[in-house]
Amino acid sequence: MRYGVMFFAASAGASAEETYRTMLTVARIADEGDLAAVWTPERHFDAFGGVFPNPAMTSAAMATVTERVQLRAGSLISPLHQTVRVAEDWSVVDNLSGGRAAVSFGAGWNVNDFVLAPQSYANRKEFMLDQLDTVRRLWRGESVELPNGAGQPTEVRLFPAPVQPELPVWLTSSGNPQTFVDAGAAGANVLTHLIGQDVDQLTEKIALYRKARADNGHTPEEGVVSLMLHTHLDTDADAAILRTRTPFREYLRSAVGLERKAAGGGGTISGGHQLPDEEIPADLVEELLDVTYERYLHEGSLIGSPQTCAPLVARLTEAGVDEVACLVDFGVSAEHVVAGMPALVELAAATR
Repeated sequence: MRYGVMFFAASAGASAEETYRTMLTVARIADEGDLAAVWTPERHFDAFGGVFPNPAMTSAAMATVTERVQLRAGSLISPLHQTVRVAEDWSVVDNLSGGRAAVSFGAGWNVNDFVLAPQSYANRKEFMLDQLDTVRRLWRGESVELPNGAGQPTEVRLFPAPVQPELPVWLTSSGNPQTFVDAGAAGANVLTHLIGQDVDQLTEKIALYRKARADNGHTPEEGVVSLMLHTHLDTDADAAILRTRTPFREYLRSAVGLERKAAGGGGTISGGHQLPDEEIPADLVEELLDVTYERYLHEGSLIGSPQTCAPLVARLTEAGVDEVACLVDFGVSAEHVVAGMPALVELAAATR
């Protein structure tokens, strides 16, 4: 099993400036601890994750303080952007980092994000797959023909040329089996999570992914399945659990709030699901937060000590997961995010 660190939401009470400092500190520790990657997301217009609107910018910043760790977008919502510009941005990251750029492409789900590109929302999944193909062709040195300002067809190539001959790419899946198949067919890797799916269901989807790779001429075992897990480790498992309970519950509450905003804007929530129209009673919300936290604690997170989390790692390895993207900033204070890193490095060394 390999491990990377993932960011998504600001730590409790932290300013954007402090969050970025924590990101750079954690990136240095991950680099020195021989972890595989640091992932930063693309989120917009909300306190929940909105401190990370551009993964190319955060990756460029981390390129200046790291030497080995891969710098990944997790995820880039590509339909929000002009395709050639995506390739340009990440080629700059590749050059700044000496060939360590990687991108997980996501179609996006939050209808409100698409104020940046409203024309792309309806067909965002198909558009994303087309963008994936175009970015890879540009990366390899091919040209694409586009209309210029006068409407004349113009050939463009990627400049600066990237360091890596191939851009490592993932597709982000909220659990839709078709996305696993699409990733396998494209010869891409997969980034997913355990929100709305359990390990047994994930095992079945990984089998679909490996089959799709084989059916489309790609070596099945070379595809990487990366699984995001909320992570906070301590040498004392009880201390880690006590430290995360309240922040995690509030993190979940914020996530539901963002989902409701998206649904209110006329879209679906993540994973393409619908929210009920009626308000959930406050006491039931608190009960659901408790139940959800316990579910994650026991079945879908690395919260505890390296020793208590090792059995889940073993189960995930058996399921076909290749690496864990450890989401570390889900409301735990910046101080404790940093303090939990040595135990993560320990777990990585013990289960690599």
